[in-house]
Amino acid sequence: MTDMYQNVAGQMDPFKKLASYIPGFSGYVDRQNRRDADKLIRDTVARRFTELQTRTSNLQKDLISAGKIQFVDDMEQAAIQMRTLTDKIKGAARGYAGFFDAVKINQKELEQLYNFDLAFFDSADQISHALDNVEQSTGDDAALPAAIRNLTTL
Repeated sequence: MTDMYQNVAGQMDPFKKLASYIPGFSGYVDRQNRRDADKLIRDTVARRFTELQTRTSNLQKDLISAGKIQFVDDMEQAAIQMRTLTDKIKGAARGYAGFFDAVKINQKELEQLYNFDLAFFDSADQISHALDNVEQSTGDDAALPAAIRNLTTL
């Protein structure tokens, strides 16, 4: 996660670089860079879950084409859960801390936040594998319900 922050910090415009030399202003710029990195992470996570939603919708179409209509509702539950999560991530307010805020975040808390963000990517990978399992199980009516339940649980 620090790579995202370093990427944003490295792309500072000349004004921000100049202003970073002003005492006290660098902390403000640093917080702004963290907000920008947060938005970049959030947008990336939302894009990843949108891709998973698309895969889920395509699997629903495949089930319909194969005449397995009885499984479409269960797949829709997983699609709704992904859509809801994606909408929450996209609509989350950007972090804000005023210039003279008394509350400061320490390195340990920041690391916890980065781990929280990283968990979204891990979850997306698990869901992707679960979708692979559903895809592989479409030919087996006995294994398909369990694969869909696993997807919905994730």
